[in-house]
Amino acid sequence: MGTSGVRFLSLVKPFMFILPEVTSATKKIPVNEKMLWTSIVVFMYLVCCQIPLYGITNTKSSDPFYWMRVILASNKGTLMELGISPIVTSGLVMQLLAGSKIIDVDQGTKEDKTLFQGAQKLLGILITIAESVAYVLSGMYGDIKDLGAGNAILIICQLFTSGIIVICLDELLQKGYGIGSAISLFIATNVCESIVWKSFSPTTINTGRGTEFEGALIALFQLMITKTDKVRALQEAFYRQNLPNVTNLLATVLVFVLVVYFQGFQVELPITPAKTKGMAGQYYPIKLFYTSNMPIILQTALVSNLYFISQILYKRYPENIIIHVLGRWEEPEMSVSGQMRPVGGIAYYISPLNSFAEIVSDPVHALLYIIFILASCALFSKTWIQVSGTSASDVSKQLRDQQMVMKGFRASSMQRELNRYIPTAAAFGGMCIGALSIVADFMGAIGSGTGILLAVTTIYQSWETIRKESNGDAMKMFG
Repeated sequence: MGTSGVRFLSLVKPFMFILPEVTSATKKIPVNEKMLWTSIVVFMYLVCCQIPLYGITNTKSSDPFYWMRVILASNKGTLMELGISPIVTSGLVMQLLAGSKIIDVDQGTKEDKTLFQGAQKLLGILITIAESVAYVLSGMYGDIKDLGAGNAILIICQLFTSGIIVICLDELLQKGYGIGSAISLFIATNVCESIVWKSFSPTTINTGRGTEFEGALIALFQLMITKTDKVRALQEAFYRQNLPNVTNLLATVLVFVLVVYFQGFQVELPITPAKTKGMAGQYYPIKLFYTSNMPIILQTALVSNLYFISQILYKRYPENIIIHVLGRWEEPEMSVSGQMRPVGGIAYYISPLNSFAEIVSDPVHALLYIIFILASCALFSKTWIQVSGTSASDVSKQLRDQQMVMKGFRASSMQRELNRYIPTAAAFGGMCIGALSIVADFMGAIGSGTGILLAVTTIYQSWETIRKESNGDAMKMFG
């Protein structure tokens, strides 16, 4: 191991004993028990999403992190304000450092693996502290003078404590007590909660045409019962503006089905033990979504940060021409949240269109948006396989270490053969993920294209895990 790698990981050793830790499972946890622990984790997350931060004075201003809420699984003004931001950021940073060989880590040794995980956890805690302080000092919860030192410190403590809870819940799942990871689970829960709420919300809103229910299905029944013209009632329920409608709900279901359908696309390469000829081999699957939902996560993170910077600069320098090139912002009419949206500049042309009517009215915007999404997702997907240890050379090395070879190929030629499939699957799969996101946005699906993709891929992977780990018990439970 390189000296620089040892020095870096050694710096973490003095902090290991103070880091919060969940003890690894000493025996195989039954699937039913894993599902129970996973349900408890989801319940705790949902509770934290509903508990408001004590001491804040301002919650009605435009949210600069609005565009990042989906991938951060966060909820403004609650204990889940930071969401999974600290663990996502620390995980990506450590993965990039290790994948690019800036730090030398041997994941095959228990000590290095433990120290690497400790470094990731320590970085997550430091990011939690930094973000908590930055949120308060930025005036997000009110002017610091109005809050007072006591309230400011109290808010920081609340954000820090909830951040530690999220880190521990993630580790609980990662250590084998649950299914998947908190990162994917919280994102999927956040998106599904939004879909359920916008379908069944009993909240009433005055839209100018009278009081209407926010939930699409609740509004459908209300309109069918209260209006004498049933055809007009159906038309309004399916196509009403500024509130969720039945068409949005059907589009969401369609995208769910499409994503699950494409999840099954894969190429299976036959592999056999290198030293046992004639023995029945196995298959190494290369899925169409080879990098899963990472392309859309990275693309959304990039765009969200651009939105954040553009919106902050535009508020401070609204007349600056250079700032206008980056993006112009305004609050839409009939907005109840006060949330600003891009109306010009780069930020506008890479923002999603939410209906086919918007495509017809601004085809240039639609074309540039499609090109940007497809190109960025393909690029991020190809880049991710290089830094995450899933490239052709990495897979070839893993197979050789396991004494496995591709059927009909020598160990020395496996990498060349894998290069025919993996980069193509990564790039094309990334473009397919981007295309599905575009279709979802154009059809007005509830929860945004990105959110639905993240939710569906997480649910599908969790279902696969349950199916593989159970001996039929879990299948019987679900019928």
